[in-house]
Amino acid sequence: MITHHVSVHRSDEALPPEDQLAYAIATVAAEQLDPAPEVTDMVVNRLIDNTAVAVASLGRAPVLAARAQAEAHRPSTGGRGSTVVGSALRTSPEWAAWANGVAVRELDYHDTFLAAEYSHPGDNIPPVLAVAQHVGADGAALVRGIVTGYEVQVDLVRAISLHAHKIDHVAHLGPSAAAGIGTLLGLGADVIAQAVAQALHTTTATRQSRKGEISTWKAYAPAFAGKAAVEAVDRAMRGQTSPAPIYEGEDGVIAWLLDGPGGAYDVPLPEKGEARRAILDTYTKEHSAEYQAQAWIDLARRLGAERPELRDPDAVSAVVLHTSHHTHHVIGSGSGDPQKYDPAASRETLDHSIPYIFTVALQDGAWHHVASYASARAGRPDTVALWRKVTTAEDPEWTRRYHSSDPTEKAFGGRVEITLTSGETVVDEIAVADAHPLGARPFARADYVRKFRTLAQDVLAEAEVERFLGLAERLPDLRSGELAGLTVRPLVDPAAAAAPSRGIF
Repeated sequence: MITHHVSVHRSDEALPPEDQLAYAIATVAAEQLDPAPEVTDMVVNRLIDNTAVAVASLGRAPVLAARAQAEAHRPSTGGRGSTVVGSALRTSPEWAAWANGVAVRELDYHDTFLAAEYSHPGDNIPPVLAVAQHVGADGAALVRGIVTGYEVQVDLVRAISLHAHKIDHVAHLGPSAAAGIGTLLGLGADVIAQAVAQALHTTTATRQSRKGEISTWKAYAPAFAGKAAVEAVDRAMRGQTSPAPIYEGEDGVIAWLLDGPGGAYDVPLPEKGEARRAILDTYTKEHSAEYQAQAWIDLARRLGAERPELRDPDAVSAVVLHTSHHTHHVIGSGSGDPQKYDPAASRETLDHSIPYIFTVALQDGAWHHVASYASARAGRPDTVALWRKVTTAEDPEWTRRYHSSDPTEKAFGGRVEITLTSGETVVDEIAVADAHPLGARPFARADYVRKFRTLAQDVLAEAEVERFLGLAERLPDLRSGELAGLTVRPLVDPAAAAAPSRGIF
């Protein structure tokens, strides 16, 4: 890896394009490398994973609204059009990226990478796939584009914290998706650099979408970044230029949105000819919840099975989850959000409440992407009583491990202390989720397929399940035109029974 030192420059300090981070990203994206077999296999896994969670969200209101918007935009004249999951219609690629991006993110149930920043690298797949379908690319080109998207996003996430300045993490997604599309299309570094800069400039927004009473925009934010990336690449291909230097300028992203005029970052990127392996450092979710909740769900399930009395609020005085700064302040009681203890809160809010998630997993010994968030489940009196006894506390050691660059030490869990009314204290801990690569049951291809089959049950016909899985597992060998099959049609179209959604389009 090459470390790129990125700092703010005054306008009278001319910074050559080749010394700018956007161009360094573009140089990586412009190189056409065949990925290692294990990297290709993981791309297949994540394509299956994305489609699985999109299937599970087909009937949800944000997904239906985004699909309706996309279906109003028929394929543009420059290609074949792109598919929208669940739909029989093709649309223009930027709108397919939009609709499919919402479907993938709606349940917050796909892959993750956490370092200096947070991310869901699988958000790169919808825009890259949409463009690949539209232009008639083959499977090998799609794989290379996705690999680049993951590489760039992971490398940015390793180095640049956005949340520290309340900037939403999709600001890393716009550049990574633009880079991935550039690789897919075989564009040169000069063109990709303009697209990366445009995509960044148009996708910087505050984190209020993930704060307080979380709205449906939480699912739309990454889809917006993917759509913006498609449009940015189109403009760059037409010779249009971008704000520069976008990261390093005195009125640029670092100076005004991040660490300020004195800010500097060291961003690692692959050197020429170096394999792009960042996707292997990412991890998916076994449970439909914020990633920092994954390990806690596994621990809660185990504790509830071993000690059933812990499920009874009358037997418990207090539950304290000692954990990282992020878990405490973003999804824990350290956030100061009263909604995290509100039984009437939205699904999006409960998904970001570790006190709620731990309580339900403890009592039920399971976690379900629908049932665990149901209003009746959240409002159950014994659950509310126990839930309000659960708090979080930041532990410096768990924070250190959360930020560790050593994958064998990096942790997303913590230590629980449960004080019973009898005076007994139950203490246990977990570092990573069972499905994590270093967990008790690391996810492999069979697990991704099982997740797909589970979420597709009663939604897709068995023949449709087999058709999609057979095509996805041949991804690197798919010919031009076959990528159109990388979508699914449900047994019953939820859009047919939904109330009409009227808008401008």
